Amino acid sequence: MVLNGQNRAKSTPGQTTTMAAESKSHRPRTKNGSFRGTTPESTDGTVAVEGIKGTPQPAFPLAASLWPARVGVSSWVVLALILIGAGLFRWAVGFWGYSGFNTPPMYGDFEAQRHWMELTTHVPMSEWYFHDLEWWGLDYPPLTAYHSWLLGKIGMLFDPSWFALYKSRGVEDAHLKIFMRATVIVSEYLTFVPALVVLTRRLMRIRRVDAWESSLALVAILMQPSIILIDHGHFQYNTVMLGLMLAALSSFCMERWLWCCVFFVGALGFKQMALYYAPAMFAALLGVCITPRINVARFIKIAVATLASFLVLFGPFLVAGWWNGPVQDADGKILDPSMPVVASIPWIARYFSDQSTWYYPLVQQLSQAIHRIFPFARGIFEDKVANFWCVANVVVKLRAYPASWLQQAALAATVVAIIPPCLIIFLRPRTEALLYGIAATAWGFFLCSFQVHEKSVLLPLLPMTLVLAQRHAFLPSIRAWVGLANLLGVWTMYPLLKRDQLRVPYAVITLLWAYLLGLPPTSFSLFSTRSSHGHGQLSVATKALHLSFYALMGIWHVVEAVVAVPPTKPDLWVVLNAGVGAAGFGVCYLWCLYQALMKSGLMDSLNWQREPQKTAGSQSSTVAGRRQRKEE
Repeated sequence: MVLNGQNRAKSTPGQTTTMAAESKSHRPRTKNGSFRGTTPESTDGTVAVEGIKGTPQPAFPLAASLWPARVGVSSWVVLALILIGAGLFRWAVGFWGYSGFNTPPMYGDFEAQRHWMELTTHVPMSEWYFHDLEWWGLDYPPLTAYHSWLLGKIGMLFDPSWFALYKSRGVEDAHLKIFMRATVIVSEYLTFVPALVVLTRRLMRIRRVDAWESSLALVAILMQPSIILIDHGHFQYNTVMLGLMLAALSSFCMERWLWCCVFFVGALGFKQMALYYAPAMFAALLGVCITPRINVARFIKIAVATLASFLVLFGPFLVAGWWNGPVQDADGKILDPSMPVVASIPWIARYFSDQSTWYYPLVQQLSQAIHRIFPFARGIFEDKVANFWCVANVVVKLRAYPASWLQQAALAATVVAIIPPCLIIFLRPRTEALLYGIAATAWGFFLCSFQVHEKSVLLPLLPMTLVLAQRHAFLPSIRAWVGLANLLGVWTMYPLLKRDQLRVPYAVITLLWAYLLGLPPTSFSLFSTRSSHGHGQLSVATKALHLSFYALMGIWHVVEAVVAVPPTKPDLWVVLNAGVGAAGFGVCYLWCLYQALMKSGLMDSLNWQREPQKTAGSQSSTVAGRRQRKEE
């Protein structure tokens, strides 16, 4: 049902509107593509009215920087300037250190990414998940392998020695660094950036957001400190996975359910961390199959598209494995892949462990790939990460317990955390609730799941920051929470960034983002000023909570810089960092869950159903009172 104008006013809270079926009306632009002027009443927190005459002024520095673009400037010119500026900051961060810089023998993520380009360009595809696992063995899904193969082929055109098999390990050639840094930016600008631009413009039309405010949201998302510092500093390709996720969300907006499945499978196929989004996306797609009515044909199409996408993703490995036969070692012995799930079920193991069958090469490829992609043997958490298990390990030494028990405990905790947001999305797959529900689901995974990395905080931060692309998102009540989550997220990664010699980029990029959005520690106006609407303000309790976290982050930085860590507790500052971060992320999870519930309309439906009952009850009591008075 499309609800707009008078029809929207006549709808009852019990009626459900899907994300794609909401009003697509939006503020028009001029014929030459420039923005129309905006007024304080239409800015949703971006404009503050000052003085007796009520002169509109930008509410925070980011709005001030784009203030001249409100009238008479082509939206394409603004977009080009935004992308150029964001690209320059990314390239500038690349001049600093990276993971594994001058740290032999294994180096770090930079060497891992380079080695996968070496591996995929010299070793047969059927051996990609088997080859020399001691030296950064491939442990990402197939799409990462294909991406590495393509970049490796391009890099060999410049200098084949960069990816020479075995001989190039640990190479730190200056020209190689330039090439690798450039591949991250090009990959991001071919996937993440286009998908983000399309999604923000789609949300602008669906949610009736002003084009100028949409540009502000685009800058805020592109300048996220965590994404820039991890991908362009630490060195990874997370934005490719995140870009495919954005493409899936954009397809969902446009009711292109099959493309949504394809893009999301692509995100899963690039990095397994996209599983943080999987339950929420499954709930949303299942929800559109039953809302406003059950649509069996749509469900079948979505299922087929998902299965077909996975088949295309793993197809080359299966074909290569079947064509080349079982993978063998140097002595000609068939390698036995790790198959813990298969081995645990005897009747299945009897059929799939027979090396003489024609389908054994397929089983060998799939089981080895799954084992490498999901390394349960590594432990419940890696390094000191700001989630529940790392904090609980301070009190109860979890590593003393069996790995199987910890896996089951993590699974149970994660399920409990993600069921509420997924249920909300399933019942009400609406624009307002979807991003909050996805963010809450990702927070649940980050806080409770098994084998979490510090860098995984990028996943809940993205949908939470995407909220800025919706209406009323720059009001203090929203901007403060989005800002706290992002600043807390990059703060918890400081120990990692410090090891990578990225302290200066960390300080510059983080403080710049805080300044642009008018957030502490650069500005405290968010906690003292009133919006032009007079609503969207922070409560006293919320202000106290946020300021306490900012104070703890600042105090921690001072103590970590000037106070030597006790010799008997070398990880003391890192553990304190993780504890504060876990508490803050838990609060962010609850806030996202609350927002998803309120934006979904479920509470309105309950209130609407209770109203007739209250009315009937009051009428019956009135009649009873009249009868009693007559009897008297």
